[in-house]
Amino acid sequence: MGCIEQMKYEVLLKNTSFKECREYVENNFKEVYQVKPGYKMFDVYLIGVPPISIGVDGDDVIFPYTKPCYGTFLLRIRAEEEIESLRKGEVL
Repeated sequence: MGCIEQMKYEVLLKNTSFKECREYVENNFKEVYQVKPGYKMFDVYLIGVPPISIGVDGDDVIFPYTKPCYGTFLLRIRAEEEIESLRKGEVL
């Protein structure tokens, strides 16, 4: 995929911190995975303060995404393949 901007996504939090994203994911989703910075999703590498929490809700993945000069956002995107990788343990 490569470009998050071209995907259909929902912004859950905007202009937020990595800590706030982690707390939101851990408090609002039952299925949560911890990954290190540099974990690859949608052909982009996630950056952040470890651990990075990624939530799964149905066919959607919820994760922090930082756009340089714009800040950090918590996004929800439909991502069946990414969820499969998380569930297989391909997280680090």
